Amino acid sequence: MKLGVLTVVYQDLTLEQALDKLAELGVETVELGTGNYPGNAHCNPEALLREPRRAKELRDAVAARGLEISALSCHGNPLHPDDAVSVPAHAVWEQTLKAAELLEVGVVNTFSGCPGDGPGARSPNWVTCAWPTEYLDVLDWQWNECALPYWSKQCDLVRAHGVSKIALEMHPGFLVYNPESLLRLRAGAGKEIGANFDPSHLFWQGIDPVAAIRALGSENAIFHAHAKDTYIDSGNARVNGVLDTKPYDHVRDRSWTFRTVGYGHGGGTWRDILGALRVAGYDYVLSIEHEDILASRDEGLAKAVEFLRPLMFSDPPAEAWWT
Repeated sequence: MKLGVLTVVYQDLTLEQALDKLAELGVETVELGTGNYPGNAHCNPEALLREPRRAKELRDAVAARGLEISALSCHGNPLHPDDAVSVPAHAVWEQTLKAAELLEVGVVNTFSGCPGDGPGARSPNWVTCAWPTEYLDVLDWQWNECALPYWSKQCDLVRAHGVSKIALEMHPGFLVYNPESLLRLRAGAGKEIGANFDPSHLFWQGIDPVAAIRALGSENAIFHAHAKDTYIDSGNARVNGVLDTKPYDHVRDRSWTFRTVGYGHGGGTWRDILGALRVAGYDYVLSIEHEDILASRDEGLAKAVEFLRPLMFSDPPAEAWWT
């Protein structure tokens, strides 16, 4: 498995400056944002498509520093009920697929999206309970009239652009937020859909990442993986639960907070996660996503690399030579 970084953390730097920093850290791959929520500071697909020579220049800049591109990331909401949001989100998605073809990158990371509560809705509606029963009617409409038709078409589209893997990040607020919902979309739309496995969003939902890896791995549905941690404030969670809408900088009052790897869960938990990924047959990239409000960008990334490097295996598994 290779260690990488989502370069959005250095979006205020040029691509070359960001790559230099990450090469100095000793990581092996980079994950590049191409628009929507991650922005496109380091990889603008529209520019690459307009001048394809830029794709070669980008690839050369990455390779010159001994790095590889693990994935392109265009997390957005293409199912948003407001066309002013969904149309541009989908356009970035399509441009990213074409850019991935130019860059010879086989994985595109994104979100499943979340529709509204029916025709004429203005905002997304994330359903989290089964009663009153009109919520289930909303959920059925979202899946059968929006998500399944949309993503079935996108599975057809990726085949046309040589991208083999749509890696959806399981994120609350969107239809796909846990293994069950991801596997439902995969079964209904196509096996091009899998997970960008980010345990940080599972930790605060009370999901065991190892059990989640087992469920997804049995379907060969893990395509990319993030390294991001979450600290659970048990005192606040015991009072208010984990569905927390307070701003992220209200750390003292929140039930959970994103942290640098190792500052939410210790080495034992992350060893278990890495072991479960290996058992599941995943041996691609662990891409650090730094969103720790308590750590600077440079120090947070350095500590994440320092923490993860000794835990990771680089060689393939051994045969059972002792039997």
